[in-house]
Amino acid sequence: MKVLIVEDEKMLAAEIENFLRRAHYLCDISHTANEGLDKITINMYDFVLLDLGLPDFDGLQLLKDARKHNPDAAYIILTARGDTDDRIRGLDLGADDYLAKPFSLLELQSRMQAINRRKFGLKDQVLSIGDFIVDLKLRVVKLGINEIELSKKEFDLLSYLLLHRNRPLTRMQLSEHIWGNYVDDDYDSNFIDVHIKNIRKKLSAFGTVEWLETIRGVGYKIRKQD
Repeated sequence: MKVLIVEDEKMLAAEIENFLRRAHYLCDISHTANEGLDKITINMYDFVLLDLGLPDFDGLQLLKDARKHNPDAAYIILTARGDTDDRIRGLDLGADDYLAKPFSLLELQSRMQAINRRKFGLKDQVLSIGDFIVDLKLRVVKLGINEIELSKKEFDLLSYLLLHRNRPLTRMQLSEHIWGNYVDDDYDSNFIDVHIKNIRKKLSAFGTVEWLETIRGVGYKIRKQD
């Protein structure tokens, strides 16, 4: 999943980035509101971690503007401000959560996981599709007692499709959210297709993968099971 960190404290921003990258998130950093807004207008993010005390303009205004461009992102306010009014205004503007500085990075990760559980209707970090079980926390795929070995990118791709099951995702969307950049929109590249082919091959050795569909001229989706 892709995260934008908008934080003018450079050491803190780098600390958050290093922690989240180790937890398999893709991260971009902006140190000003304008820089953050520029990134949000170009890229789609799953999470935006937003400081309120930015040097150029207020983080609450950035939150308001950002939601116009990236309404599907989850927004978590990170700030040293203790004013209850700021917290209420941020939540009213669409923030999903609020953490006061100083905060634990483990708590931040826990809040992000809780938001995902609410957003995607998960009771825990375990997903199922067909006869397969996908554990997002342990990063394993199983069928019965068999554990199926996927590469990091293959697991990220499969889990992202699973979280958005029944929604067609383009090759551009998949590349942006899994690899952090776009593939060229000329479809000469089979970059995403190769990974999908590998996933199908590995899973089909253990069970059926008819639920992993190719949407011709678009991309891929995982079909909901009846």
